[in-house]
Amino acid sequence: MSNADAAYNFDRYRQLLAEANDESKRLAFIDLLIQEKAKDRLAEHMVRAKVSELSLGADAPSSGAAPLVNGSTSREPG
Repeated sequence: MSNADAAYNFDRYRQLLAEANDESKRLAFIDLLIQEKAKDRLAEHMVRAKVSELSLGADAPSSGAAPLVNGSTSREPG
């Protein structure tokens, strides 16, 4: 999360808390915090899974040349 997003959420949460002047609004605010934290954790998990998936492909040739059918990476005979 960028600093701008963190500042936005802080101000938003502060405003929502100020508006939570009864029990039902406070409980709704708590539910919102829980749901948004769960969404953040899910997004982090998905990013980690994608990075892990990409790092598994690190065994490929680093020259950028894709292997040909016979396993070599060169189109030149020999």
